[in-house]
Amino acid sequence: MIVDCALYHDGHRVDETRNLARLAAQARRDPDSFVWMGLLEPSTTDLRGVARLFDLHPLSVEDAVAAHQRPKIDTYGDSLFVVLRTLTYIDRTSDVETGEIAMFVGSDMAITVRHGEASELGSVRARMEDHPEILRHGPSAVLYAVADAVVDRYVDVADELEVDVDQLERSVFSPTRTDDFQRIYKLKRELLEFRRAVVPLVEPLTRLAQDDVVAVPPEARPFFRDVLDHLLRVQEQVESLDLLLNGVTQAHIAQVGLRQNEDMRKISAWVAIVAVPTMIAGIYGMNFDTMPELHWRFGYPLAIGAMAVICVGLYRAFKRSGWL
Repeated sequence: MIVDCALYHDGHRVDETRNLARLAAQARRDPDSFVWMGLLEPSTTDLRGVARLFDLHPLSVEDAVAAHQRPKIDTYGDSLFVVLRTLTYIDRTSDVETGEIAMFVGSDMAITVRHGEASELGSVRARMEDHPEILRHGPSAVLYAVADAVVDRYVDVADELEVDVDQLERSVFSPTRTDDFQRIYKLKRELLEFRRAVVPLVEPLTRLAQDDVVAVPPEARPFFRDVLDHLLRVQEQVESLDLLLNGVTQAHIAQVGLRQNEDMRKISAWVAIVAVPTMIAGIYGMNFDTMPELHWRFGYPLAIGAMAVICVGLYRAFKRSGWL
């Protein structure tokens, strides 16, 4: 359950132990210290023990265990409960894998609860430990670091989806016939998942960047404004991709209809050409004695020649008109 747990003082890692009660007591005694704990898919029983030590609200604990929450920020007394959705692009399948990070942020603790494989935070902790001047801001620095890593991953996923949409656009407008409806539907689903992660996060980050929020000192707001700026750019990129994909969809539908019309014209042209010899053969196949040229020795070659001349004439006429 516990991935990593340590006590940080003045931006530096000073103690790590499985004795969480001791770390929590040290963090309460020293205003310049806090506990950073990382949990991976804990059970309700596991998280209740942590909640008792840090006085976490039971509703936030329930949301953190259940997962599948909308990105949000809630205030419970002097602590924050933040939910972020993580995204990872899978090159092999061109899928977007989702995960979730729930965070408890207070004056003496920063607790992350991860769900899914798309929410690794070991690199975030290592980067922050290399920058104690940022980690010196306390638990709010952890919240910034995690939010910044999540939004940076959004940027990478958006770039990958943009490549997929460009490839789809080239396929739709290529001279060869392609059936791209399945790819279009799949990309629409991926963009929908993207929007569900990005759009609801704008309001919480705006609060962190502009308003007075508990556990986030005023000097930390510029960091969250930087994350918010990146998030807004990603949101604009997603909206543009969605509009472009709608245009590609309409173009593909129009192309399918146009190709069906072309097919029908070709079929109609060939039916008209084949109808001529069929009609002539049908007439002369009735075998009446009084039919003209029935007993003339050149009647058969004349009928065959007439069929050929008329068919060639019709073929050239349809070719000039673009039906064939």
